[in-house]
Order: sequence, then C-alpha cells, then structure tokens
Amino acid sequence: MQDVTAFPLCWPQGFPRWRSGRSSGAFKTNFDTALRNVRKSLELFAKDSNRKIERPVLSSNIDFNPLTVNSGNRPADPGVAVWFSWDGLQVCIPVDRYDTPAANLQAIHHIIEARRVELRHGTLALVRATFTGFQALPAPKGKHWRDVLELTDVAVVSRSHIETAHRALSIQHHPDKGGSTEAMAELNNARDTALREVG
Repeated sequence: MQDVTAFPLCWPQGFPRWRSGRSSGAFKTNFDTALRNVRKSLELFAKDSNRKIERPVLSSNIDFNPLTVNSGNRPADPGVAVWFSWDGLQVCIPVDRYDTPAANLQAIHHIIEARRVELRHGTLALVRATFTGFQALPAPKGKHWRDVLELTDVAVVSRSHIETAHRALSIQHHPDKGGSTEAMAELNNARDTALREVG
C-alpha cells in the first residue's frame, strides 16, 4: 500500500472533491462515536468476508496534536478518507459531502455496512467488484502538491490559489529562467493534481 498520511488529508486520485454546498447531514453522532462505528464495521466486514483488513488509516485534516494551533474536530476542509488493504486490493473510501469530519466519517461507516449487506445477499465476487470501484490509485512519487505549490498554510485551496502559485513559481522553475525541466515538470504535475482534487 502506498504511504498514506493520517494528517493532513490524503485524498485518492480520481475522486473529485465536493465543490460547494456541503450539508450538515442527518447523523446524530460525534467524531469519536463515528470512529468507533467505522472500526466496528471494518472488523465485522473482515469477519463476514473471511478476509483480513490490513493497514487501516484514517486520513483527515484533524491534527490530534493538542499543541498544534489548528487542532480540533472542525478543520476548514472536513473531508475524511479511510484507507486499507483487503483481499489484495488497496481500498480508499473518501467522503467530503458533509460539513464536519464526524458526519463524513459516519457516512463511511454506512458505506462499509452496505458492503456487508452485499456480502450477505450476494457473493464475495460481487463485493470484490464493488470494492474495485473504491480501489485507490497510487499517488505520484514525490512531494505533495501543497508542498510543491507552497500552499501548505492555506486551509481551503481554491483554483485561484493554485493558478496564482503556479504562475509565480513558474518564473523560478522554468528552464529559460534558470530552473530545470525536472522542476518544471514537478510544478506542472502538482498544479494538475491540485486542480483535479479541488474540482
């Protein structure tokens, strides 16, 4: 499985971000309860499928270090992603539809529970086919796009932030301006990856 960070959020390629109008959702749960629900769902799914869940990681923008300035359960970007390996697949279930990490995590619990229903009424092959849709694409090697574009201090990155950073850094990194083709390629890849993620 690729290296996945618990913090900051490691969002899988190929999954667009929720653009606007996140809702509060109808879930009546806090983050700790949602986390327990996801853990229990993963345990039960592993038992039902007779296949191990390996290397589970909850990735979010919640910094659990109490000494960090931006710690807490209400980050500007409330998306969460649960990564794990199951039956030879690297799986990621990312949700950012709701305006709190707790609601997004509870939604992931329900998504896993839906796979358990498929397993009860279908076959292991059916669930494997469903999980193939959640199969996480490996992230490109190298630095995260936020680092390359020097946007690590921006809580919610917009298309405008990305384009402005790319233009400014292109002046430094372009081969005609004393940079290199490798540095420019990394910068262009970071811009393209960021734009796909931001949507």
